[in-house]
Amino acid sequence: MAFCTSCGSRLTEGATFCSACGARAGATAGEARAEPYQPPPLEYTVEGNNLQVARIKLKPGQELYAEAGKMVYKTANVDWQTRMSGETLGQKLMGVLRRTVTGESLFFTYFRTMNGEGEVGFAGDYPGKLQPFDLKAGQSVLVQRESFICAEASVQFNIAFTKRLGVGFFGGEGFILEKLTGPDVVFIHAGGDFVHFDLKPGEVIQVDTGCIVGFDEGVGYDIEFVGGIKTAIFGGEGVFLATLRGPGKAIVQSMTLSKLRRELGGGRKGGDEHHGLGSITDLFGSED
Repeated sequence: MAFCTSCGSRLTEGATFCSACGARAGATAGEARAEPYQPPPLEYTVEGNNLQVARIKLKPGQELYAEAGKMVYKTANVDWQTRMSGETLGQKLMGVLRRTVTGESLFFTYFRTMNGEGEVGFAGDYPGKLQPFDLKAGQSVLVQRESFICAEASVQFNIAFTKRLGVGFFGGEGFILEKLTGPDVVFIHAGGDFVHFDLKPGEVIQVDTGCIVGFDEGVGYDIEFVGGIKTAIFGGEGVFLATLRGPGKAIVQSMTLSKLRRELGGGRKGGDEHHGLGSITDLFGSED
């Protein structure tokens, strides 16, 4: 069984050229084509309402990598392999470190079709929305932890620490973010419904720290005190809010995973990720 050295597609017996990319059969990787093979744009649809599925068509030469456990289905001609990201040992170790910090699994699962067009479906783990980003080369988006679903192989997965020490102490879910850099398409998942903002230069919105889905790399991000001590104690909305400052696009979610767990577990105390006076006592230790 032979495969194209340029795009990886399976070659038919006796073929002189690859039917997918046109490379000469039997050529070395360096001489297969005068120019690198460029796969066509990714074809996909997002179906469903609050339990959405991304249906992605894979053509020869296209490869996806996904967070372990996010695949819903695949056609039989789609091959999958679980491996660490990166080419060298150092890159693989750095990938393990990044993914440990963000709370993701240590390995990605890679998908590519071995014969003709294939299809793969991906979904999140709880009710919410899928958000695709079609990133240009060098363009980055910052998203909440554990939101990554899948991306084309050309998209770089990294982490981004927020700039200020105060964010680290009080930012909660927003302290460590995932940084995704193009080119090509990446999918993320978050809870409930989404609100999209296109912030003008200097325009500011204040958001519960757990409700941020993602924002452009150029959007300013910080944490600030809610206001008066009375609001902090009796407001039920938490002591700190995230501040997003334009220009750039931002997405906010209506349901956080922490809120969903609390509601299902019967442990509701009022408010959101923090709970009135409990917000203050949490800074100094347990209430017990």
